[in-house]
Amino acid sequence: MKRKNKKFQKRSPNSLSKLSLFQKNDGKFSKKCPLSLKNAPTIDYKNINLLKKYVSDNGKIISSKITSVSYNKQKKLTREIKRAKILGLV
Repeated sequence: MKRKNKKFQKRSPNSLSKLSLFQKNDGKFSKKCPLSLKNAPTIDYKNINLLKKYVSDNGKIISSKITSVSYNKQKKLTREIKRAKILGLV
């Protein structure tokens, strides 16, 4: 019986789709915080659609270097994602 070697399987392009949402085409990151703009959505544990954008497929929080979120907003975002995980919303 042959085993499938999981280490060397190719990843589908969809697994990195969340990262490409936040990056410019040339590979550099934008400096503007998307959560500090006018009419930006409020960071709340009940806003699941917003929180899912900042969580990877494995359930880890995506870093602010990739998402270009400011330091204070990243702290709030982390706190609310953890709350939503505890309540089972995410």
